[in-house]
Amino acid sequence: MDYDAAMDYASMYGYPSPNYALLMIGLFMVVTSGYAFQETLKLMVRAWFQQSPDWELPRVRESISLRLPFWGMLVGTGLFLSSGVEIFGFSAKACYAFSLPLTVVTGILVWWQLGKILGQLGEGGSAAIDLDSLV
Repeated sequence: MDYDAAMDYASMYGYPSPNYALLMIGLFMVVTSGYAFQETLKLMVRAWFQQSPDWELPRVRESISLRLPFWGMLVGTGLFLSSGVEIFGFSAKACYAFSLPLTVVTGILVWWQLGKILGQLGEGGSAAIDLDSLV
């Protein structure tokens, strides 16, 4: 069977073609938003370290300048994951039904863990973070 016949066969039976553009857009969103998230978090922790008594560190999570890159990472992760699963031949609905809950649950857990770590950092500085308890 040659390539043209295979493509006619695939299109005749509704084999979905994956959206590679969304895969690359999702990857780009994750990388750029992740970098923005990292730099914003570093900047906020550095500012807290300099003004320690006046500012609660766990409240850093309430800042829109930290939430926006985090949401960008979540949206990019969802796009990347769903487009990546779509490469294996699943329908777009099935891919989004799989990737949406997985992305949301992962985002909630990461946000919760960030609050926990910032709380430990706020209570006792960097010496209070027990890295062995995070594993």
